[in-house]
Amino acid sequence: MHLAHYLGLLHRAQTNLADAFRQVGGAHGEEPDIAHLCQQQAGVCDGHAELLQPFAERYAEDAPSEPDRLHSELFRGTRTGGIGLLRDLQDLYLMAAECDVCWTVVGQAAYGARDRELVQVVSRCEGETATQLKWLRTRMKQAAPQALVVAD
Repeated sequence: MHLAHYLGLLHRAQTNLADAFRQVGGAHGEEPDIAHLCQQQAGVCDGHAELLQPFAERYAEDAPSEPDRLHSELFRGTRTGGIGLLRDLQDLYLMAAECDVCWTVVGQAAYGARDRELVQVVSRCEGETATQLKWLRTRMKQAAPQALVVAD
């Protein structure tokens, strides 16, 4: 069964996304909402990773290195200024999109395996990840005019 592979992929992707949210929140604290909401979303990702833990144990999680590569490619440190915020938010969006597609795949496997508990976790977390993606897209729209048109 290869479900263990995707559980490992998702678990690590959630942990990396939590770390990235914390980095961005810390780097852009001058923005009124960024520090608070990034910390909040990091907590959501931590919760997702925690919810996955029993299933990782049940299915003998196989943790591939793909999320680490994605994290290291996107986050070589945060950037500064308006354009830096926009790029950092875009990186978060790409990492959250990776989690989103993994939730979809794991959810389909959970249905196939008739694992009702995993289906419930996927349903909850998939919705929360969709909310993260919506917030990131909205915040990028808000930051774009200032960063791209009014920039110094």
